Amino acid sequence: MAAFSKIKALRGSLSSSEEKLAGYILKSPAALRDLSSQKLASTVGVSQSSVVKFAQKLKYKGYPALKLAVMDDLKNVETDHQKLHGSISVDDDYETMSSKLLQSKITVLNQTKNLNDSAAFSQSVDLLRGANRVLITGLGGSALVGKDFAFKLQKLGIMALSEIDGHAQLAIASTLNENDLVFALSESGATREVVNVVTQANNNDVPVISVTKFGDTPVSVNAKVRLYSVAEEAATRISSILARTAQEFVIDILFIALMQSSGESRSLLEKSRDVVAQFRNN
Repeated sequence: MAAFSKIKALRGSLSSSEEKLAGYILKSPAALRDLSSQKLASTVGVSQSSVVKFAQKLKYKGYPALKLAVMDDLKNVETDHQKLHGSISVDDDYETMSSKLLQSKITVLNQTKNLNDSAAFSQSVDLLRGANRVLITGLGGSALVGKDFAFKLQKLGIMALSEIDGHAQLAIASTLNENDLVFALSESGATREVVNVVTQANNNDVPVISVTKFGDTPVSVNAKVRLYSVAEEAATRISSILARTAQEFVIDILFIALMQSSGESRSLLEKSRDVVAQFRNN
């Protein structure tokens, strides 16, 4: 459901005209079936050019593409409502709670997949493979995802650095150069410590890959390649779980793509597995 996800991610940073359009589309998406850009503009009370610009801000070529994406999202929402849906409650039994969590995770994974494109992943693989050192920056839950990614990269023979402390990340960033890489994880795209690391990377001409919410954020605007992750907005009580689910999906795609791109990486991964298995059996 990329259209709805994009609109929700951008709310809070929209102009008054864009906010009117966003509110109307989220509240009455089915109405777009019968509305041209001119009729939508008239209904909402904005100019027709505002409709076109809003569609382009969401990375669609124009209103027809946005309309098609909204219709696709609406179809998915109607399908989801046939399944168990809603936020997890303290009164939910095991079956209800686990089913809601499963459906929320499936939704977040689909949204994250639809927000990204293959070109961005391909660029990311090239940057990761060509870097002398990869610094992974993130705080809290993002730092845990970063640790996991660092371990995965190390098994492929890529020198990856991951520290939990933001000051340590910034210190390492100050030593990087244009032959290195920063991989920035921030659900909001505005985590102060991550922004500081990315700023230092830019000062040192270090390329940056960002994984943030959709849209222009302090982290993503300074990245060479932008990847996106989604956390289900409605399920606020489990948002950190869903945010990690989305971020882990992104790093797992990169991990698999890196393996697919290099026979040497596959050999190193097999070697690491064999070594661990050997010591486990001793």
